[in-house]
Amino acid sequence: MRVELVCADISEQDTDAIVNAANGDLMPGSGVNGAIHAGAGIELQDALKKFGGCETGDAVITEGFNLRCGYIIHTVGPVWHGGAIGEEALLARCYQTCLELACQHGLHSISFPAISTGVYGYPPHLAVQVAVREIYAHAKIDRVRFVVFDDRTYELYREELAKWNG
Repeated sequence: MRVELVCADISEQDTDAIVNAANGDLMPGSGVNGAIHAGAGIELQDALKKFGGCETGDAVITEGFNLRCGYIIHTVGPVWHGGAIGEEALLARCYQTCLELACQHGLHSISFPAISTGVYGYPPHLAVQVAVREIYAHAKIDRVRFVVFDDRTYELYREELAKWNG
């Protein structure tokens, strides 16, 4: 497995799938979710209606519509409440369910945002540790790309990945 790190717009990635940091009702929102919905087009919203929502830690998959990726995997990350109510396990489950869906659909590459670190308030330094750990523990895919939007998060991922890559 090859792990990549880029500072870019996730909605412009060309991997087989990109991961959307979705909300529970699977409707357009802000941040990563808003960018993906805007890029994919109205067809995405129509496709998501059939799921009737998504629980925290779970994921659903749709086609990529107007985006460069073939698929979008939508996962709902936990809202940070201090870490004492299972947020870490829920965030880990997000990565696990996304990877499971990617494998079930025969995908070879996937791009992940920093799930829950935006408006959901998960501390980036903790979220990055969970993300990298789960990728190395569960990925059965050729290529995983972490896509971040700012230099601070990029450095957190770079440092964490260095620990795993010797």
